[in-house]
Amino acid sequence: MPLPPTDPSAVFLNIPYDEEFKELYLAYIVGLYQLGLKPRITSGIPGGERRLDRVFALIRSCRYSIHDLSRVELSVSSPATPRFNMPLELGLAIAWAKLHPKRHTWFLWESTPRRVQKSLSDLDGTDAYIHFGAAEGVMSELRNAFLVDDAPPAPEMLDAYRLIASNVESALAKSGTRNVYAASVFKELCWLSSNFTDLLSGSQI
Repeated sequence: MPLPPTDPSAVFLNIPYDEEFKELYLAYIVGLYQLGLKPRITSGIPGGERRLDRVFALIRSCRYSIHDLSRVELSVSSPATPRFNMPLELGLAIAWAKLHPKRHTWFLWESTPRRVQKSLSDLDGTDAYIHFGAAEGVMSELRNAFLVDDAPPAPEMLDAYRLIASNVESALAKSGTRNVYAASVFKELCWLSSNFTDLLSGSQI
């Protein structure tokens, strides 16, 4: 059976979908577009397949994946529970990359240095990209991870992030939802990020 096609510029984002993470979520989207890459998330996949099948299909279609394991604390709501979705999806990506190393590369991200050695000791020896829970850290580490020729300086990437952030409310209103992770909002944020130059000139706002 032939392998599915892989988009060489697509990056699967394995992240927590919660209110506290939305600024970093936006930073990942804007930063990747600034580097000429295209973020992909599971909510952006049409169809009714079960989530795990959709996740694995998305990983296989992307040349890269980013796995953010910065949410290791117990949930506030009862019963207090850790989040296992991100490590599970990381495991799928690792297995796929082991089988097809020329088709997929994965990156591990955290907010706290050296914590992954405790939370996921099987990855000891893997260097995590540390964003310190800030958009500035995401931009800086994206440049370190992908090493794109002619990448814009991190301050310019932050300027793009701030401009797109100022348009989030209009994106939510246009989509008729308050959920920034909804498929329609993600699509709108990607459009804004890919049209950053027009936004900067004011011609597309």
